[in-house]
Amino acid sequence: MVYVSDLDAGRRTGTFQDFEKLLKLQHMSNVLHGVTDHLVEAQDVEVSFRHLRRKLAGYTLTDKAVAATMHGRIVPNDILNISKLVFGNDLTTGGPVTGGVVNVNSPLVFDKRMVGGLITMARAGQIVIVTPFVLAGAMSPVTLAAAAAQQNAEALAGVALTQLVRPGAPVVYGAFLTNVDMKSGSPAFGTPEGALAIGMGAQMARRYGLPHRGNGSLTSANAVGAQSAFESTWTLWPAVLSHTNILYHAVGWMEAGMTVSFEKFIIDAENLAMMQRFLQGVDISDGTFALDSIAAVGPAGHHFGTAHTQARFETAFHASTVADRRNYDAWQSAGEQNTVERANQVWKEMLAQYQAPPLDASIREAMEDYVARRERELAGVNLYADE
Repeated sequence: MVYVSDLDAGRRTGTFQDFEKLLKLQHMSNVLHGVTDHLVEAQDVEVSFRHLRRKLAGYTLTDKAVAATMHGRIVPNDILNISKLVFGNDLTTGGPVTGGVVNVNSPLVFDKRMVGGLITMARAGQIVIVTPFVLAGAMSPVTLAAAAAQQNAEALAGVALTQLVRPGAPVVYGAFLTNVDMKSGSPAFGTPEGALAIGMGAQMARRYGLPHRGNGSLTSANAVGAQSAFESTWTLWPAVLSHTNILYHAVGWMEAGMTVSFEKFIIDAENLAMMQRFLQGVDISDGTFALDSIAAVGPAGHHFGTAHTQARFETAFHASTVADRRNYDAWQSAGEQNTVERANQVWKEMLAQYQAPPLDASIREAMEDYVARRERELAGVNLYADE
C-alpha cells in the first residue's frame, strides 16, 4: 500500500515505523498463518535498499512464514541470501522457506521485472504465485467468461515458465479478477461479478491440480464503515467457500489497494476469526447433547447455572474482540463507542503486549551485517535499470 491510516493520525504516506507496527500485528494475530514483507511502502527509506530493511524486520519481528518481494533479480537475490542466513544454504530442505507473487501485467504481458523475479525464485526452488490482475471491461473483455479465459491463459503461461526453469518448482495458480465501475473506470471490489470470478478461478486451479491463491477483505471504500464491511465480506466469503488455499490481502485493505487501515485490520481479523470458527463445524461428541441437563432443567427453566454450562461457557462460543452486544443503555453509559473506535483500542493494546520471538544472536548479527553492507553497495542504485 502507498498510504496508511488510523483513527488518530488519519491518512498519510507510509513509513518504516508503520511497516513495523503492521508486521507486529500480523505476528500477534492468530488467524493469520503467514506475513508479507510488503505491508506498506516505507517511503522514508530509500527505494534501492528498502527491501533489505523489510526482510530484516520480517525475520526478526515475527517467526511466522514471511513472503518475499519478487521484483526483478537484485531484490529476490538479496532475499534469498538473507534467507540462507536463517535457514541454511539449501533453502529446499524440507520444502521452500519463502515465496511471493508474480503479477501478470494484463492483458497478456509479463514485464521484465516480474519475469526476473519468477525465474530467480523458481530456480531457487521457492514458491511462485503467478497472479494475473484482470479488471474486466478494461484489461480484458467485459464478459466474465472472456475475462476468466484470459486469466487462465496468463496464469498457465507463468506456471509453465516456472517448470521450464526448474521442473517441479512449487507454483500456485493465482487469480485476481474483478470488474471496473463502468461509470468511473475505477476498480470495483466486493461486487457479485468479482465473487463469481473467485469461484471460477478456484475451479480452474483445481482442474490443473494446483493450489489456488485468492483474495479476501477487498473494498473500494475510502473510509472504514458499512461499504468496506459489505464489500470485504463479498470477497472473503466466496474465497472461503471456493476452498482457496492461500488468501492474500486478508486484513486492512482500503481504497482499492491504495491504503492499509489499522482499524480495518482488526475488523477484518475479527471476520476471519468468525470464518475460522464457522468452518470448524458442530461438535457432536459424547457430552455435547447434554440430555441429562435438559431433563434436569425441565420446562420453563434456564441453563445459565447448570454444571454443563459452567464447564463450557468460556469456550462454547466465539468471543468477539470488536462487537458490542450490550443493550443500548449499557452501551451509552460506557461511552457509545462504535466499531471503528473499539478496533482502534484493540490494535493499540496488541502493540503494547507485543514481544519479539526468540532468535539466535549469531543469525541476527549475520543478517544485520549483510543488510548494512548491501545498503552501502546499493545506495542510489536503480534496481531495475536494465529492465
